[in-house]
Amino acid sequence: MDATERWLKRAQELDRSDPLAVFRERFVKKEENLIYLDGNSLGMLNRESEKAVSAALSEEWGGRLIRGWNDGWWEMPSRVASKIAMITGCRSDEIAVCDSTSVNLFKLLSASLRLQKGRKKVVSDTLNFPSDIYIAEGAIHNAGLGHRLCLAESENSIDIPFSRLEALIDEDTAVVVLSLVQFKSGFMYDMARVNRLAHEKGALVIWDLSHATGAVEIDLNATGSDMAIGCTYKYLNGGPGSPAFLFVRKEMREELISPLWGWLGEYDPFSFARSYRPAEGATRYMTGSPPVLSMASLEPSLDIILEAGMPAIRKKSVAMTQMITEIWKDILATRGFTVGSPSDPGMRGSHMALRHSEGFRICRALISDDEGEYVIIPDFRPPDIIRLGFAPLYNSFTDIAVAATELDRIVRDKVYELFSSEKEKVT
Repeated sequence: MDATERWLKRAQELDRSDPLAVFRERFVKKEENLIYLDGNSLGMLNRESEKAVSAALSEEWGGRLIRGWNDGWWEMPSRVASKIAMITGCRSDEIAVCDSTSVNLFKLLSASLRLQKGRKKVVSDTLNFPSDIYIAEGAIHNAGLGHRLCLAESENSIDIPFSRLEALIDEDTAVVVLSLVQFKSGFMYDMARVNRLAHEKGALVIWDLSHATGAVEIDLNATGSDMAIGCTYKYLNGGPGSPAFLFVRKEMREELISPLWGWLGEYDPFSFARSYRPAEGATRYMTGSPPVLSMASLEPSLDIILEAGMPAIRKKSVAMTQMITEIWKDILATRGFTVGSPSDPGMRGSHMALRHSEGFRICRALISDDEGEYVIIPDFRPPDIIRLGFAPLYNSFTDIAVAATELDRIVRDKVYELFSSEKEKVT
Protein backbone atom coordinates (compact mmCIF):
# COMPACT_ATOMS: atom_id res chain seq x y z
CA MET A 1 0.00 0.00 0.00
CA ASP A 2 1.55 3.29 -1.11
CA ALA A 3 1.22 6.60 0.74
CA THR A 4 -1.83 7.86 -1.18
CA GLU A 5 -3.71 4.59 -0.60
CA ARG A 6 -2.82 4.72 3.07
CA TRP A 7 -4.22 8.22 3.41
CA LEU A 8 -7.38 7.30 1.51
CA LYS A 9 -7.98 4.42 3.92
CA ARG A 10 -7.37 6.70 6.90
CA ALA A 11 -9.81 9.28 5.49
CA GLN A 12 -12.53 6.67 5.00
CA GLU A 13 -12.12 5.59 8.63
CA LEU A 14 -12.52 9.19 9.80
CA ASP A 15 -15.63 9.64 7.64
CA ARG A 16 -17.28 6.57 9.18
CA SER A 17 -16.96 8.09 12.66
CA ASP A 18 -17.74 11.68 11.66
CA PRO A 19 -20.81 13.02 13.55
CA LEU A 20 -21.31 15.72 10.89
CA ALA A 21 -21.43 13.25 8.00
CA VAL A 22 -25.25 13.24 8.13
CA PHE A 23 -25.33 16.83 6.92
CA ARG A 24 -23.65 16.09 3.58
CA GLU A 25 -26.86 14.81 1.99
CA ARG A 26 -28.61 18.08 2.79
CA PHE A 27 -26.50 19.93 0.23
CA VAL A 28 -27.05 19.94 -3.53
CA LYS A 29 -24.40 18.09 -5.51
CA LYS A 30 -25.29 17.54 -9.17
CA GLU A 31 -21.94 16.13 -10.31
CA GLU A 32 -21.05 12.78 -8.75
CA ASN A 33 -17.32 13.21 -9.40
CA LEU A 34 -17.19 16.76 -7.99
CA ILE A 35 -15.07 17.62 -4.95
CA TYR A 36 -15.82 21.21 -3.95
CA LEU A 37 -13.08 22.88 -1.91
CA ASP A 38 -14.04 26.52 -2.46
CA GLY A 39 -16.60 27.03 0.30
CA ASN A 40 -14.40 29.80 1.63
CA SER A 41 -15.40 31.79 -1.48
CA LEU A 42 -18.94 30.58 -2.15
CA GLY A 43 -20.70 27.97 -0.04
CA MET A 44 -22.76 25.17 -1.52
CA LEU A 45 -26.53 25.32 -1.90
CA ASN A 46 -28.49 23.28 0.62
CA ARG A 47 -31.80 21.62 -0.18
CA GLU A 48 -33.77 23.57 2.43
CA SER A 49 -32.61 26.86 0.88
CA GLU A 50 -33.54 25.63 -2.58
CA LYS A 51 -37.09 24.98 -1.37
CA ALA A 52 -37.28 28.27 0.53
CA VAL A 53 -36.25 30.35 -2.50
CA SER A 54 -38.69 28.47 -4.71
CA ALA A 55 -41.50 29.20 -2.25
CA ALA A 56 -40.47 32.85 -1.94
CA LEU A 57 -40.62 33.19 -5.72
CA SER A 58 -43.78 31.30 -6.60
CA GLU A 59 -45.93 31.45 -3.47
CA GLU A 60 -44.86 34.65 -1.72
CA TRP A 61 -43.82 37.04 -4.50
CA GLY A 62 -45.83 35.28 -7.18
CA GLY A 63 -48.92 34.68 -5.06
CA ARG A 64 -48.97 37.36 -2.41
CA LEU A 65 -47.16 40.20 -4.19
CA ILE A 66 -46.73 43.24 -1.95
CA ARG A 67 -48.74 41.54 0.78
CA GLY A 68 -45.63 39.46 1.40
CA TRP A 69 -44.17 42.30 3.46
CA ASN A 70 -46.85 41.80 6.11
CA ASP A 71 -46.64 38.01 5.75
CA GLY A 72 -43.11 37.87 7.14
CA TRP A 73 -40.76 39.74 4.84
CA TRP A 74 -40.59 42.79 7.10
CA GLU A 75 -39.49 40.73 10.11
CA MET A 76 -37.00 38.67 8.10
CA PRO A 77 -33.91 40.88 8.70
CA SER A 78 -34.30 40.79 12.49
CA ARG A 79 -35.06 37.07 12.46
CA VAL A 80 -31.96 36.30 10.38
CA ALA A 81 -29.89 38.69 12.50
CA SER A 82 -30.83 36.81 15.67
CA LYS A 83 -29.49 33.57 14.16
CA ILE A 84 -26.22 35.19 13.10
CA ALA A 85 -25.97 36.59 16.62
CA MET A 86 -26.11 33.04 18.02
CA ILE A 87 -23.30 31.99 15.68
CA THR A 88 -21.11 35.01 16.51
CA GLY A 89 -21.72 35.27 20.27
CA CYS A 90 -23.61 38.52 20.71
CA ARG A 91 -27.06 39.92 21.42
CA SER A 92 -29.65 39.80 18.65
CA ASP A 93 -30.13 43.58 18.81
CA GLU A 94 -26.41 44.12 18.15
CA ILE A 95 -26.55 42.61 14.63
CA ALA A 96 -28.05 44.08 11.48
CA VAL A 97 -28.28 42.13 8.21
CA CYS A 98 -27.89 44.59 5.38
CA ASP A 99 -25.86 45.87 2.44
CA SER A 100 -22.40 44.48 1.59
CA THR A 101 -19.30 44.03 3.72
CA SER A 102 -17.65 47.01 2.02
CA VAL A 103 -20.62 49.33 2.59
CA ASN A 104 -20.91 48.19 6.20
CA LEU A 105 -17.20 48.76 6.78
CA PHE A 106 -17.47 52.24 5.31
CA LYS A 107 -20.37 53.06 7.62
CA LEU A 108 -18.66 51.80 10.77
CA LEU A 109 -15.22 53.19 9.95
CA SER A 110 -16.55 56.62 8.99
CA ALA A 111 -18.61 56.75 12.17
CA SER A 112 -15.59 55.70 14.22
CA LEU A 113 -13.33 58.38 12.74
CA ARG A 114 -15.92 60.98 13.63
CA LEU A 115 -16.30 59.57 17.15
CA GLN A 116 -12.55 59.32 17.88
CA LYS A 117 -11.87 63.05 17.57
CA GLY A 118 -8.20 64.07 17.63
CA ARG A 119 -6.86 60.61 16.82
CA LYS A 120 -5.36 60.43 13.34
CA LYS A 121 -4.20 56.85 12.81
CA VAL A 122 -6.05 53.89 11.27
CA VAL A 123 -4.22 50.59 11.70
CA SER A 124 -4.57 47.48 9.55
CA ASP A 125 -2.14 44.93 8.08
CA THR A 126 -0.62 43.97 4.75
CA LEU A 127 -2.44 40.62 4.69
CA ASN A 128 -5.91 42.15 4.93
CA PHE A 129 -8.40 41.72 2.10
CA PRO A 130 -7.77 44.50 -0.46
CA SER A 131 -11.35 45.77 -0.34
CA ASP A 132 -10.96 46.55 3.36
CA ILE A 133 -7.84 48.57 2.61
CA TYR A 134 -9.61 50.38 -0.25
CA ILE A 135 -12.55 51.26 2.00
CA ALA A 136 -10.18 52.51 4.70
CA GLU A 137 -8.40 54.71 2.16
CA GLY A 138 -11.74 56.02 0.88
CA ALA A 139 -13.13 56.71 4.34
CA ILE A 140 -9.96 58.61 5.27
CA HIS A 141 -10.14 60.60 2.04
CA ASN A 142 -13.81 61.47 2.54
CA ALA A 143 -13.31 62.45 6.18
CA GLY A 144 -10.72 65.02 5.07
CA LEU A 145 -9.33 65.38 8.59
CA GLY A 146 -5.75 64.30 8.03
CA HIS A 147 -6.04 60.66 9.09
CA ARG A 148 -3.40 58.21 7.88
CA LEU A 149 -3.43 54.47 7.28
CA CYS A 150 -0.65 52.41 8.87
CA LEU A 151 -0.15 48.77 7.95
CA ALA A 152 1.50 46.11 10.11
CA GLU A 153 3.90 44.13 7.93
CA SER A 154 4.12 40.35 7.65
CA GLU A 155 7.56 38.75 7.74
CA ASN A 156 6.51 35.60 5.85
CA SER A 157 3.22 36.36 3.99
CA ILE A 158 1.53 33.98 6.44
CA ASP A 159 0.93 35.79 9.72
CA ILE A 160 1.33 39.11 11.50
CA PRO A 161 3.52 39.08 14.62
CA PHE A 162 1.66 40.58 17.55
CA SER A 163 4.68 42.79 18.20
CA ARG A 164 4.01 44.55 14.88
CA LEU A 165 0.55 45.58 16.10
CA GLU A 166 1.96 46.64 19.46
CA ALA A 167 4.40 48.94 17.68
CA LEU A 168 1.65 50.62 15.65
CA ILE A 169 -1.31 50.88 18.02
CA ASP A 170 -0.78 53.92 20.25
CA GLU A 171 -2.63 56.88 21.77
CA ASP A 172 -3.00 58.42 18.30
CA THR A 173 -4.82 55.36 16.93
CA ALA A 174 -8.49 55.92 16.24
CA VAL A 175 -9.47 52.54 14.78
CA VAL A 176 -7.93 49.14 14.10
CA VAL A 177 -9.39 47.27 11.08
CA LEU A 178 -8.43 43.60 10.83
CA SER A 179 -9.74 40.37 9.31
CA LEU A 180 -10.11 37.72 11.99
CA VAL A 181 -9.05 35.07 9.42
CA GLN A 182 -6.76 36.19 6.60
CA PHE A 183 -8.07 35.51 3.10
CA LYS A 184 -4.88 34.00 1.65
CA SER A 185 -3.05 32.17 4.42
CA GLY A 186 -5.91 31.43 6.79
CA PHE A 187 -3.99 33.03 9.69
CA MET A 188 -6.33 33.81 12.60
CA TYR A 189 -5.81 36.53 15.17
CA ASP A 190 -6.40 36.16 18.89
CA MET A 191 -9.46 38.41 18.96
CA ALA A 192 -9.52 39.02 22.72
CA ARG A 193 -5.81 39.85 22.85
CA VAL A 194 -6.03 42.38 20.02
CA ASN A 195 -9.12 43.98 21.59
CA ARG A 196 -7.33 44.38 24.91
CA LEU A 197 -4.28 45.96 23.26
CA ALA A 198 -6.40 48.45 21.33
CA HIS A 199 -8.57 49.36 24.30
CA GLU A 200 -5.53 49.98 26.50
CA LYS A 201 -4.57 52.70 24.02
CA GLY A 202 -8.10 54.06 23.66
CA ALA A 203 -8.57 52.71 20.13
CA LEU A 204 -11.61 50.96 18.68
CA VAL A 205 -11.52 47.72 16.66
CA ILE A 206 -13.54 46.67 13.62
CA TRP A 207 -13.29 42.97 12.76
CA ASP A 208 -13.97 41.54 9.31
CA LEU A 209 -15.44 38.09 9.97
CA SER A 210 -15.99 37.11 6.33
CA HIS A 211 -13.58 34.15 6.29
CA ALA A 212 -14.41 33.15 9.86
CA THR A 213 -18.18 33.11 10.45
CA GLY A 214 -19.53 29.59 10.25
CA ALA A 215 -16.02 28.09 10.25
CA VAL A 216 -14.51 29.07 13.59
CA GLU A 217 -16.04 29.77 16.99
CA ILE A 218 -16.60 33.49 17.55
CA ASP A 219 -17.72 35.21 20.75
CA LEU A 220 -17.94 38.92 20.10
CA ASN A 221 -19.28 39.81 23.54
CA ALA A 222 -16.92 37.61 25.56
CA THR A 223 -13.87 38.98 23.71
CA GLY A 224 -14.91 42.59 24.29
CA SER A 225 -15.35 43.41 20.61
CA ASP A 226 -16.53 46.85 19.51
CA MET A 227 -17.68 46.35 15.94
CA ALA A 228 -17.62 43.73 13.19
CA ILE A 229 -18.71 43.13 9.63
CA GLY A 230 -19.00 39.95 7.60
CA CYS A 231 -20.46 38.35 4.50
CA THR A 232 -22.88 35.43 4.41
CA TYR A 233 -22.04 33.68 1.13
CA LYS A 234 -18.93 31.78 2.27
CA TYR A 235 -19.22 29.36 5.20
CA LEU A 236 -22.77 30.58 5.94
CA ASN A 237 -23.84 29.32 2.48
CA GLY A 238 -26.20 32.22 1.78
CA GLY A 239 -25.66 32.19 -1.98
CA PRO A 240 -23.97 34.57 -4.44
CA GLY A 241 -24.47 38.18 -3.43
CA SER A 242 -26.32 37.35 -0.20
CA PRO A 243 -26.45 40.26 2.25
CA ALA A 244 -23.71 41.10 4.71
CA PHE A 245 -24.07 41.84 8.41
CA LEU A 246 -22.64 44.27 10.91
CA PHE A 247 -22.23 44.19 14.68
CA VAL A 248 -22.04 47.17 17.02
CA ARG A 249 -21.60 46.71 20.75
CA LYS A 250 -24.77 47.83 22.53
CA GLU A 251 -22.97 50.40 24.67
CA MET A 252 -21.64 52.21 21.57
CA ARG A 253 -24.88 52.66 19.65
CA GLU A 254 -25.93 56.08 20.89
CA GLU A 255 -22.57 57.67 20.07
CA LEU A 256 -21.62 55.72 16.91
CA ILE A 257 -23.63 57.57 14.27
CA SER A 258 -23.86 56.08 10.79
CA PRO A 259 -22.97 58.41 7.91
CA LEU A 260 -25.84 56.88 5.89
CA TRP A 261 -29.30 57.62 7.25
CA GLY A 262 -31.53 55.28 5.28
CA TRP A 263 -35.28 54.77 5.34
CA LEU A 264 -34.96 51.25 6.79
CA GLY A 265 -32.83 52.60 9.65
CA GLU A 266 -35.51 55.09 10.71
CA TYR A 267 -37.45 54.62 13.94
CA ASP A 268 -40.85 54.30 12.21
CA PRO A 269 -40.39 54.09 8.43
CA PHE A 270 -44.10 54.08 7.59
CA SER A 271 -44.79 57.28 9.47
CA PHE A 272 -42.77 58.92 6.67
CA ALA A 273 -41.39 61.51 9.08
CA ARG A 274 -39.64 64.45 7.47
CA SER A 275 -36.53 64.15 9.69
CA TYR A 276 -34.56 61.02 10.50
CA ARG A 277 -34.82 59.39 13.91
CA PRO A 278 -32.54 56.36 14.49
CA ALA A 279 -34.27 53.05 15.08
CA GLU A 280 -33.76 50.95 18.17
CA GLY A 281 -30.88 48.48 18.20
CA ALA A 282 -28.57 47.76 15.30
CA THR A 283 -31.46 48.30 12.89
CA ARG A 284 -30.42 51.97 12.86
CA TYR A 285 -27.45 51.00 10.68
CA MET A 286 -29.66 49.61 7.90
CA THR A 287 -30.14 51.64 4.73
CA GLY A 288 -32.14 50.22 1.80
CA SER A 289 -34.79 47.53 1.47
CA PRO A 290 -33.76 44.04 2.58
CA PRO A 291 -33.02 41.52 -0.22
CA VAL A 292 -35.83 39.09 0.50
CA LEU A 293 -34.88 36.34 -1.96
CA SER A 294 -31.27 36.27 -0.75
CA MET A 295 -32.34 36.11 2.88
CA ALA A 296 -34.80 33.34 2.03
CA SER A 297 -31.78 31.36 0.84
CA LEU A 298 -29.62 32.33 3.83
CA GLU A 299 -31.97 31.56 6.70
CA PRO A 300 -32.25 27.76 6.27
CA SER A 301 -28.47 27.50 6.05
CA LEU A 302 -28.13 29.32 9.38
CA ASP A 303 -30.58 26.82 10.86
CA ILE A 304 -28.37 23.94 9.70
CA ILE A 305 -25.28 25.53 11.25
CA LEU A 306 -27.10 26.04 14.55
CA GLU A 307 -28.31 22.45 14.43
CA ALA A 308 -24.80 21.12 13.87
CA GLY A 309 -23.27 23.47 16.45
CA MET A 310 -20.16 25.57 16.04
CA PRO A 311 -18.03 23.50 18.47
CA ALA A 312 -18.52 20.39 16.32
CA ILE A 313 -17.93 22.35 13.11
CA ARG A 314 -14.72 23.85 14.45
CA LYS A 315 -13.46 20.51 15.76
CA LYS A 316 -13.83 18.92 12.34
CA SER A 317 -12.34 21.95 10.62
CA VAL A 318 -9.18 21.69 12.73
CA ALA A 319 -8.95 17.97 11.97
CA MET A 320 -9.28 18.65 8.24
CA THR A 321 -6.61 21.34 8.06
CA GLN A 322 -4.35 19.15 10.17
CA MET A 323 -4.89 16.23 7.82
CA ILE A 324 -3.81 18.14 4.71
CA THR A 325 -0.78 19.39 6.65
CA GLU A 326 0.25 15.81 7.44
CA ILE A 327 -0.36 14.69 3.85
CA TRP A 328 1.82 17.55 2.66
CA LYS A 329 4.67 16.39 4.90
CA ASP A 330 4.24 12.80 3.73
CA ILE A 331 3.65 13.27 -0.01
CA LEU A 332 3.28 16.76 -1.43
CA ALA A 333 6.46 18.34 -0.08
CA THR A 334 8.43 16.07 -2.41
CA ARG A 335 6.50 17.52 -5.38
CA GLY A 336 7.58 21.10 -4.72
CA PHE A 337 4.59 22.19 -2.65
CA THR A 338 5.07 24.38 0.40
CA VAL A 339 2.50 25.38 3.04
CA GLY A 340 1.48 29.02 3.18
CA SER A 341 -0.64 28.72 6.33
CA PRO A 342 0.23 28.75 10.05
CA SER A 343 1.50 25.45 11.45
CA ASP A 344 -0.48 25.90 14.68
CA PRO A 345 -4.10 24.71 14.12
CA GLY A 346 -5.31 27.22 16.71
CA MET A 347 -3.98 30.07 14.59
CA ARG A 348 -5.72 29.22 11.33
CA GLY A 349 -9.25 29.22 10.00
CA SER A 350 -10.81 26.55 7.79
CA HIS A 351 -8.78 26.97 4.62
CA MET A 352 -5.20 26.05 3.79
CA ALA A 353 -2.78 27.60 1.33
CA LEU A 354 -0.56 25.27 -0.66
CA ARG A 355 2.07 27.07 -2.68
CA HIS A 356 3.68 25.89 -5.91
CA SER A 357 5.47 27.68 -8.74
CA GLU A 358 2.90 26.18 -11.13
CA GLY A 359 -0.04 26.86 -8.80
CA PHE A 360 -2.30 28.43 -11.41
CA ARG A 361 -1.94 25.67 -14.00
CA ILE A 362 -2.28 23.02 -11.28
CA CYS A 363 -5.60 24.63 -10.30
CA ARG A 364 -6.75 24.54 -13.92
CA ALA A 365 -5.86 20.85 -14.14
CA LEU A 366 -7.81 20.10 -10.94
CA ILE A 367 -10.91 21.91 -12.20
CA SER A 368 -10.85 20.48 -15.74
CA ASP A 369 -13.47 17.84 -16.50
CA ASP A 370 -11.38 16.59 -19.43
CA GLU A 371 -8.44 15.37 -17.35
CA GLY A 372 -8.62 12.96 -14.47
CA GLU A 373 -11.39 11.04 -12.72
CA TYR A 374 -12.53 13.95 -10.54
CA VAL A 375 -13.46 17.59 -10.92
CA ILE A 376 -11.85 19.31 -7.94
CA ILE A 377 -12.60 22.99 -7.36
CA PRO A 378 -10.23 25.00 -5.17
CA ASP A 379 -9.26 28.58 -6.01
CA PHE A 380 -6.06 30.37 -6.91
CA ARG A 381 -4.59 33.46 -5.29
CA PRO A 382 -1.49 35.15 -6.67
CA PRO A 383 1.34 34.72 -6.82
CA ASP A 384 1.31 30.93 -6.39
CA ILE A 385 -1.36 29.90 -3.85
CA ILE A 386 -3.76 26.99 -4.29
CA ARG A 387 -6.36 27.73 -1.63
CA LEU A 388 -8.22 24.69 -0.26
CA GLY A 389 -11.35 25.61 1.67
CA PHE A 390 -12.80 22.94 3.95
CA ALA A 391 -16.48 23.28 4.85
CA PRO A 392 -17.12 20.67 7.57
CA LEU A 393 -20.85 20.41 6.86
CA TYR A 394 -20.42 19.08 3.33
CA ASN A 395 -16.74 18.19 2.86
CA SER A 396 -15.47 14.77 3.87
CA PHE A 397 -12.02 13.60 4.87
CA THR A 398 -12.08 11.46 1.73
CA ASP A 399 -12.43 14.67 -0.31
CA ILE A 400 -9.11 15.81 1.14
CA ALA A 401 -7.31 12.51 0.48
CA VAL A 402 -8.56 12.35 -3.11
CA ALA A 403 -7.61 15.99 -3.76
CA ALA A 404 -4.12 15.34 -2.40
CA THR A 405 -3.79 12.27 -4.63
CA GLU A 406 -4.74 14.35 -7.64
CA LEU A 407 -2.27 17.11 -6.70
CA ASP A 408 0.43 14.48 -6.47
CA ARG A 409 -0.49 12.98 -9.85
CA ILE A 410 -0.79 16.32 -11.66
CA VAL A 411 2.71 17.37 -10.64
CA ARG A 412 4.32 13.92 -10.90
CA ASP A 413 3.05 13.42 -14.46
CA LYS A 414 3.33 17.12 -15.37
CA VAL A 415 -0.34 17.20 -16.34
CA TYR A 416 -0.38 20.95 -15.68
CA GLU A 417 1.69 21.44 -18.85
CA LEU A 418 -1.48 20.72 -20.84
CA PHE A 419 -3.00 23.97 -19.56
CA SER A 420 -2.41 27.62 -20.40
CA SER A 421 -1.07 30.07 -17.85
CA GLU A 422 -3.41 32.78 -19.20
CA LYS A 423 -5.55 34.03 -16.32
CA GLU A 424 -9.34 34.03 -16.42
CA LYS A 425 -11.49 36.89 -15.10
CA VAL A 426 -12.36 35.02 -11.90
CA THR A 427 -9.75 32.78 -10.27
